[in-house]
Amino acid sequence: MAQTIAVEIANATFAARDTGLWGQGSTAVASDSTHFRAWDQNLFTECSRYGGRGILVYWHVERGSVVVHSQTLKASASEVAAMVEGAIRHGTTMKVEGNYVDSHGEPEPGFGVTRLLNVDLLPRIKQINRVKLHQADYGDLARYANPASAMTRPIRWDIIAKSDDQVVKYATAIRTRTASTEAILSRFTPTASHPAYQAMLEIGRAARTTFVARYLYDRDLQREIEEGLNVVEAWNRADSVICYGRGGEISTNRRDEVEMTTLCLRILQASLVMVNVLMFQDVLADPEWSALLTPVDRRGLTPLF
Repeated sequence: MAQTIAVEIANATFAARDTGLWGQGSTAVASDSTHFRAWDQNLFTECSRYGGRGILVYWHVERGSVVVHSQTLKASASEVAAMVEGAIRHGTTMKVEGNYVDSHGEPEPGFGVTRLLNVDLLPRIKQINRVKLHQADYGDLARYANPASAMTRPIRWDIIAKSDDQVVKYATAIRTRTASTEAILSRFTPTASHPAYQAMLEIGRAARTTFVARYLYDRDLQREIEEGLNVVEAWNRADSVICYGRGGEISTNRRDEVEMTTLCLRILQASLVMVNVLMFQDVLADPEWSALLTPVDRRGLTPLF
C-alpha cells in the first residue's frame, strides 16, 4: 500500500509539472544510497563502509527531484543490482532510458546487463585516468596512436557469439522477474569460467569502452551526469532533515518496520517535492514575479530545498 501511494505521488507530480517552468520531462534517473543507523540486533543490520552499523536505502531520483523508486538493502548488497532493479521496475509513468550512478555503479557486469536491458548506464568515473580501453579488433593500437597507452586487449567477440542466446535469457529472466538481478550478477565475476558469464563480461567491456570514449569527448554529457548526481545527493541530505528522530537511527529490530520507515520517508519527501512544485508554479504564474527570474535563476530552481 505504501509503495502504491509513493508511485501515485510521483505520477501526480509528473502530470502537474509545468514544462514551461521545469523543462521537458527527463528520461534518466540518478541513483545513490543513503546510510541509516539501525539497531544491531536486527538481522538486516550490517557494518558498512560509511562507518557503524546500519542499512542502506537506495534511491532513484529524476532530475526534477521526483523519486521514482526506493529499496532497503543490507550494507553488503550489490548497488549495481539495486540500480538495475529500480531502473526497470520503478512502476511510475516515467520511461527510464538512462541511469546516472557514482563510481560504484560502473563495473563491467553492470554495463553488460544494462546494455542488454536497453538502459544507458551513465557513471561518474572518478579515476578515469586509470581506465583501460578495450580494442575493437587486433591492430587498433596502430590505428589509434594517441590512446595507445590506455588500450588493452581486443574484445573477444567470438565468446559473445557463442553464448549470445544464454545472456539474452539471463536478461529476460531479470526483466520478467524469473530471477533476481543480484542472484545473476553475483555469478558474473572476472574469475567465473562459465561461457555465458564470460560473454556477459565481454559485452560489459565493450559497452564500458564505448561509454568512456563518449564521456571524454562530450563535455555536455559530463555536465549532465554531474547535474543528475547533484540532485540525488541533495535528496540524501534532505533525508537527515526529515528523518531526524533518535538521531536518525531506525529504532526497531523488525525488518518489515525498517522497510515501512523508509517507505514513509519516501512518501514524505515526495509529498514535499509535489507541494513545492505546485507552490512555485502558483507564484510564478504572476508575470511580475516571473519577470524577476533570470535564466541563471531558472537553472537553479529546485523543488527540493
